[in-house]
Amino acid sequence: MHCIQHNPSTTSLSSSASSIHGQNKFSDIRTQSISVRGRDGGRSMIKCIATSSSEKTAYKTQVSRNENLAKLQAGYLFPEIARRRAAHLLKYPDAHVISLGIGDTTEPIPQVITTAMAERSRALSTVKGYSGYGAEQGEKPLRAAIASNFYADVGIEEDDIFVSDGAKSDISRLQVLFGSKVTMAVQDPSYPAYVDSSVIMGQTGQFQKDVEKYGKIEYMRCNPENGFFPDLSKVFRTDIIFFCSPNNPTGSAASREQLIKLVQFAKDNGSIIVYDSAYAMYVSENKPRSIFEIPGAKEVAIEVSSFSKYAGFTGVRLGWTVIPKELLYSDGFPVAKDFNRIVCTAFNGASNIAQAGGLACLSPEGIKAMQDVVGFYKENTQIIMDTFNSLGFKVYGGTNAPYVWVHFPGQSSWDVFNEILEKTHVVTTPGSGFGPGGEGFIRVSAFGNRNNVLEACSRFKQLYK
Repeated sequence: MHCIQHNPSTTSLSSSASSIHGQNKFSDIRTQSISVRGRDGGRSMIKCIATSSSEKTAYKTQVSRNENLAKLQAGYLFPEIARRRAAHLLKYPDAHVISLGIGDTTEPIPQVITTAMAERSRALSTVKGYSGYGAEQGEKPLRAAIASNFYADVGIEEDDIFVSDGAKSDISRLQVLFGSKVTMAVQDPSYPAYVDSSVIMGQTGQFQKDVEKYGKIEYMRCNPENGFFPDLSKVFRTDIIFFCSPNNPTGSAASREQLIKLVQFAKDNGSIIVYDSAYAMYVSENKPRSIFEIPGAKEVAIEVSSFSKYAGFTGVRLGWTVIPKELLYSDGFPVAKDFNRIVCTAFNGASNIAQAGGLACLSPEGIKAMQDVVGFYKENTQIIMDTFNSLGFKVYGGTNAPYVWVHFPGQSSWDVFNEILEKTHVVTTPGSGFGPGGEGFIRVSAFGNRNNVLEACSRFKQLYK
């Protein structure tokens, strides 16, 4: 009970109780005014407020929040897009909203792959077929199949490969491996997980709103003027270089000559490249699919990759990281040994059912099935590219990646995103969500069923005709 004394304009000998429902978030709060006589014979009113237990201050621990999480700006890009999509659906409940935003696959997983997963799943219900914990690094047959199918000509062996629950998870595990004292560089624009995981680990300074960058991160600008490959002569030395090719979001794939320069740049500076090759199967031109195609890369590079965009494993979760034995710290200790310790400490290995699917992906039938899936999405990409080209836009990417990077010069990316969503009910991705270099662009994903892609393109033509 909390009481406040005051002098009313009228004197009352009675007491009254009144509900203040609607004036306070606590519906059971009551006030009571009581008239009392003072020492001088006069009367005063005391207002007493009875409060519910829910109004009490919440209990707080004495544990401080990780100050690095407080540096993060707003929400992670793709949940924020999902939030705006949900708000749009509340506003237009009958709209047929088409999502070409988040890079989530839509085509069914090929049957040759799901059959293998189903058989492994059924075997787990038998004494002979049951298995519990597996090797944290992944099952040997799958590691061997990854090595022979993706790295046969570049000297990567099965024990250089760590099977995981996806490339995104491994990006964060690698950040734990590197620790908080390293410096890092990223392509600008680039997949936001690289920057956000760096912020969480404490590798960065505060976010600088005037330039839309975090302090202590080297942003390597990639734009049409430099062919979406950074001018390395203007890049400061960092410990770690995150590099994605084919790039998400720009869709640009680095040439052999460009990657030779990148590897030499890393060697000259004693840096480690984390090379994200999650879209390598989309490369159709004569460009490298792995950083390890470049001589000397095993001494300076790590590669992360995934089955997500090849076999529809975005929900199944299966990927891998390659750390060659030749990659050494400054004291000569092998990087792979420390990563192995991270994996053994923080991870019990990928699902055995998912790994059965991964092994089926790398059978002759599975390779053909994945190529068909990739081919389907590349046809979608061509439809989207043709649409924006016909409307007079500058369009990039698409040829070697499932993303189309469309330029809206002088416009805010979020404004373009909102206009497209409001007027066409199509979800895209604002380029600025990938870094300041993405301002003025939107990313359009080719992951979608064919009818939706055709309908979205028809709506784009209506909006921008």
